Amino acid sequence: MPHRIKTIGLSLPFRLGSVNCYLIETDDGFVLIDTGGSNKRADLLRELKGAGCKPGNLNLIVLTHGDFDHIGNCAFLREKFGTRAAMHIDDGGMVERGDMFYNRESGNALLRRMAPILFRFAKSDRFKPDQYLEEGDDLSGYGLDARVLHLAGHSKGSIGILTAGGDLFCGDLLENRDKPGLGSIMDDLAAAMASVEKLRGSDIHTVYPGHGSSFAWELFMRNHQESDP
Repeated sequence: MPHRIKTIGLSLPFRLGSVNCYLIETDDGFVLIDTGGSNKRADLLRELKGAGCKPGNLNLIVLTHGDFDHIGNCAFLREKFGTRAAMHIDDGGMVERGDMFYNRESGNALLRRMAPILFRFAKSDRFKPDQYLEEGDDLSGYGLDARVLHLAGHSKGSIGILTAGGDLFCGDLLENRDKPGLGSIMDDLAAAMASVEKLRGSDIHTVYPGHGSSFAWELFMRNHQESDP
């Protein structure tokens, strides 16, 4: 049976747009990719309940990276649903310390000072991941016919999930604000470009970004090639 994908869009604080979580229904339960910010926890719970996701059938939470708007509800959901949380080890310190700049090379000095105030990780929202994912890891043990891709650039530990059917959940490597393109915030642009090059050899049909609506991979590649100097 093809996996059913539910996009859950959650608003960010301070009118900063929205972030996507993706609930994937498999033959034996659900896998949730990213969890949104804690400011919209009630909305997320309502969406999960409406889709039939409940304690006991959420097999895994996958975090594409460690930013507050993607991991904000993870600790809560892990406890409430009795599930496991998985991410790349290079971003693990972000969720354990509540520091979205952990293991990042760059970052505006003012933003570094303001982020802990504006986008605070409450102590109750911090956690240690149950599993660290690496390039090539197979998620079929959780009912999802998909593999993990290490897609560094936005952060060192950014990952993507590519299903056997060609659906790519890319975190913040790519986005679709005005049109499909490279994410607007990159810690390491060279690493991001290398991640895009790695994706060229994959069988991708539809991209599900952290921000903006889903889009065809071919459309991104056309835009990306046109923007090359």
